[in-house]
Amino acid sequence: MKAVTLRKYGPPENLSVEQVPDPVQKEGHLLVRVRAVEVTKADCEMRSFRFAVKWFSLPLRLALGIRAPRNPILGGYFSGEIVSEEPADSRFKKGDCVFGCAGMRFGAYAQFLSLPRNYTIESNPNNISFAEAASIPLGGLNALHFINKLNPAKGEHLLINGGGGSIGLFAIQIAKARGAEVTVVDKASKRSVIEQAGADHFIDYAQTDFTQESTRYDAMLDMVVSSKLRQCLSVLTPGGRYASGNPKFSVLMKSLFNRLYSKHPIYTAFAAESPAELAELKALVEAGSITSLVDTIYPMEEVAEAHHRVESEERNGAIALEID
Repeated sequence: MKAVTLRKYGPPENLSVEQVPDPVQKEGHLLVRVRAVEVTKADCEMRSFRFAVKWFSLPLRLALGIRAPRNPILGGYFSGEIVSEEPADSRFKKGDCVFGCAGMRFGAYAQFLSLPRNYTIESNPNNISFAEAASIPLGGLNALHFINKLNPAKGEHLLINGGGGSIGLFAIQIAKARGAEVTVVDKASKRSVIEQAGADHFIDYAQTDFTQESTRYDAMLDMVVSSKLRQCLSVLTPGGRYASGNPKFSVLMKSLFNRLYSKHPIYTAFAAESPAELAELKALVEAGSITSLVDTIYPMEEVAEAHHRVESEERNGAIALEID
């Protein structure tokens, strides 16, 4: 099969398309013909082995490979068609269109992907393309997780700092579907897609420091690694809640001793990416409550350009690879 491979950590040009053996079909596994895969910041960080959140770099290198990944095929979020013959008790059947998460197995930058049946996989929403479906799980599952933690009630005011990325764009939509008022902080070039997602207010961080403004928020989702926690907490109402999607080690520690550090709840736990949550996202998409916002779809052969596009931070929506 054709696959995008990474034989050495480094720049996007280290990625190449080559022929590799098809995955071995194992008992209890689905075999998926991949049609599209989202190119994520996590893929780019894995490729270069440079992480915005630096504290887990060493354990990851030991776990995944010192000089190159033990699995040379990246890609964790995909959509495609089941090609394996499924047993009678399976949730799926051959020919079903599905989307989901490969987890730490990776391997979705390839024509075929084998995953255990109990992984977070769901049938595609009936009103979107393969590329749109592949672009849901990462941003959607994490956004749903943090919105559930913050639990903004109807009429409450949510601030999303760094809301123009995959997670932020879904968080806007999910919060709006629950009746919250949403303000987003990001760069001016992302204003259009942020407003397309449904944000009520936009703050250009280059022009305005939201921590110095008088507005107070009932909840805050912070996607910016360099944020100062104390300043962020200062803009919350007395009962305001805070969640960090990219927590520094110091923020993790403070969250463990939350009651000693702050009167505000601080959430840093990563999303479980469960099948039930993916099914909920599918229902929201089919109901028209949320949608997948895609910037550009690249062919496999232009994977390096796709990675450059993600790393440039100039994209307005998801970046997807179309698998031949």
